[in-house]
Amino acid sequence: MTKTSFIEVCLYEVRPDRTEEFEMLIKKVLKHHQEFPGVKDVRYLKRTYRPVSFSGAKRAEPAIKLTRKPQSVTYVLCWELDNPAVHAKATQSGLKHFFKEFARCLIKPPKIILGERIN
Repeated sequence: MTKTSFIEVCLYEVRPDRTEEFEMLIKKVLKHHQEFPGVKDVRYLKRTYRPVSFSGAKRAEPAIKLTRKPQSVTYVLCWELDNPAVHAKATQSGLKHFFKEFARCLIKPPKIILGERIN
């Protein structure tokens, strides 16, 4: 039996006027999560491109840089932990320290996807 990791992917819709504040916040959150026992990896991504289309991808066309002023800016958290219990404790700790700052930046609650790593 192979041991699998627990994964969370979280999508944040951030107010455009709060992106700088949000990016400073995720630096603190990143440090907090990286130092938490049982956390294997933590990464954040800011959406800055979009695909041309599915048929464009089949033709190997490069992604298109976003240029319009957005109604929201999308950020993605992807982190890997030892198991669901570690995830619960790390999430609780993160919310305890950073919830108010996050809430101030977000347009709506984040979309959270949880599951196991496929090896």
